[in-house]
Amino acid sequence: MEFAPGDLDRKDFYKLLTGTVVPRPIAWVSTVDTQGRPNLAPFSFFNVVCAKPPTVLFCPGVRGTDGSIKDTLKNVTASREFVINIVTEDLAEAMNLTATELPAEVNEFEFAKLTPAPAKTVAAPRIMESPVHIECKLVQIIEIGGGAVGSGSIVIGEVTHMHIADEVLLPDHKIDTLALKPLGRLAGPNYSIVREILEIQRLPTRIKPK
Repeated sequence: MEFAPGDLDRKDFYKLLTGTVVPRPIAWVSTVDTQGRPNLAPFSFFNVVCAKPPTVLFCPGVRGTDGSIKDTLKNVTASREFVINIVTEDLAEAMNLTATELPAEVNEFEFAKLTPAPAKTVAAPRIMESPVHIECKLVQIIEIGGGAVGSGSIVIGEVTHMHIADEVLLPDHKIDTLALKPLGRLAGPNYSIVREILEIQRLPTRIKPK
């Protein structure tokens, strides 16, 4: 089968994209609003940009229910900072609760029974139960799609500090993936968990021709 974006409804093309670009890491983003109230929400359009400067991005979409801007984007725009907490298998249910569209005055930490902890370089709290927290200062927000339903924004942040639990840290600054137990996003209500790791060694960086 062949598909062009103009041939399908937005929701149907979204299903194709999110069903094939898998598994996706999840950024569990904590922010504070202009009144200092915390907000917490997961985003599976998330990845690393580069290491110098250490930079990450996540992509909040326009709400499909009413076309409004999500609280996370409002807060990041105002405060210019955020924390990305890594979602683990054990935190799946709590993460799912914070995906609920709640009024801005509702504290998602309390709603999901999570423990806020102070960050080191930003005002937004981190999730104590998460083993990894990535504190970020906003670099740039790029709007895609003009604000229509189905459109979104690319939020680019420079990493200012990381908290990593001892139990997931290996020598030489490596992460023990099996100990971390990261949760990956698939399509619909489906997620992936890490049970096995396939190791493939790369060829030498430069191969001399014969």
